[in-house]
Amino acid sequence: MRLLARVGSPHTVAVVVTAITALYLLLVVLGNVTDYGTNRAFVEHVFAMDTTFQSPNTLWRAITSPALVTIAYVLIIAWEAVTALVLVAAVVAWVRVIGGGRDATTARQLSSAGLAMQLLLFGAGFIAIGGEWFQMWQSKSWNGLGAAVQNFTVAGISLVLVHVVGREKA
Repeated sequence: MRLLARVGSPHTVAVVVTAITALYLLLVVLGNVTDYGTNRAFVEHVFAMDTTFQSPNTLWRAITSPALVTIAYVLIIAWEAVTALVLVAAVVAWVRVIGGGRDATTARQLSSAGLAMQLLLFGAGFIAIGGEWFQMWQSKSWNGLGAAVQNFTVAGISLVLVHVVGREKA
């Protein structure tokens, strides 16, 4: 019964959602590093706006400088990596809460920081800037809004769960 109480605890929910998002972002970083050219091409086409409706009223926003595209892409990968590391630290903190009945404050704060970073990347970066500023929604070939909304939603739901269950006693 004691094992069931720990495994079935609200804190287990927090560690599971945090671990899933950490794993996902670690795999995203791995993919972006090991398949750098393909994923950089995505950023290049979104920035260039070369598959949008080609309206002169929005094309002035396009960025075609290879150097700026590379800088942006490297910053995206770095943000993803730091986010993943913060979430991994949160998982370790949650496991300590579950294992030893420690206070969940640190675990909740780490999860919140990592999930907020994920919300910023996918919400502000991909949905707002990529989707609207660079008109990614207009592209049939280089439209990552579905994946961005998916990530934003998962991070948002996870953040709510972490705050709801993170205040419970272990």
